[in-house]
Amino acid sequence: MTQTTQPIARTHPDELVVGFVSISDRASAGTYQDEGIPALREWFGRTLTSPWQGVDRLIPDELALISHTLIELVDVAGCDLVLTTGGTGPARRDVTPEATLAVGTKEMPGFGEQMRQVSLHFVPTAILSRQVAVIRETPSRAALIINLPGQPRAIRETLEGLRDDTGKPVVQGIFAAVPYCIDLIGGPYIETDESVVKAWRPKHAVRSKPAA
Repeated sequence: MTQTTQPIARTHPDELVVGFVSISDRASAGTYQDEGIPALREWFGRTLTSPWQGVDRLIPDELALISHTLIELVDVAGCDLVLTTGGTGPARRDVTPEATLAVGTKEMPGFGEQMRQVSLHFVPTAILSRQVAVIRETPSRAALIINLPGQPRAIRETLEGLRDDTGKPVVQGIFAAVPYCIDLIGGPYIETDESVVKAWRPKHAVRSKPAA
C-alpha cells in the first residue's frame, strides 16, 4: 500500500485527496486479498468527474494503529476525506468506530444512520453495524472521516443508495451529502457523474458551469 510521511502534492486547486483505509487482521497479514480498497478506487474512478487522488492503507484491527493512521492521513498527508472499511461489527476485534471517534472533533451521526437504513433493505443484520462518521479539525484544516461496510457490494450500496426500476432514488446513499459537507469544512469542490450519484448542494453553493 502507498505510504507517505509528507503532504500529498495537489495538481489542481480543487483536487480531492482521499484516504482509503482497509482494516482487517487477515488481509493485512496476507491471508487473503483485500477487496475494500480496490472497490473504493473503482467506485471513485467512475463517480467523480472532478480531480482526485487516493492514499491507501491496509492495517490490522488494532485500535491505536487505526487512530494513528487516521491522524496521519488527515494531519500529515492532508486528506480531505478518509473512508475506512471493516471492523464495524460487534465482534471483540471490531474497534474501528471507537478508533474513529477518538480522533474526531465533531461527530456526524447522520451518516451512520443512513448507511444502516440502506443496508436494512437487504439484510436484517444491518442493525449490528456500528459505522460512525466524524470531522477531524486541526488549526489549519479539517477532514471528513466515514466508516463504511467491509464488503464491496455493501460499500457501493451505501454510497449510491437504492433506485427503482425507472432509476428514481428510493433511498438516498450517503455520498450525495459528502461534497457539500467537504465544502462546509473548507475542502475542494467535488463534482460527480449524476448517473451514479448526484452531489446535492443548495442553489447558492452550486458553481456555475463555464461557458462552452
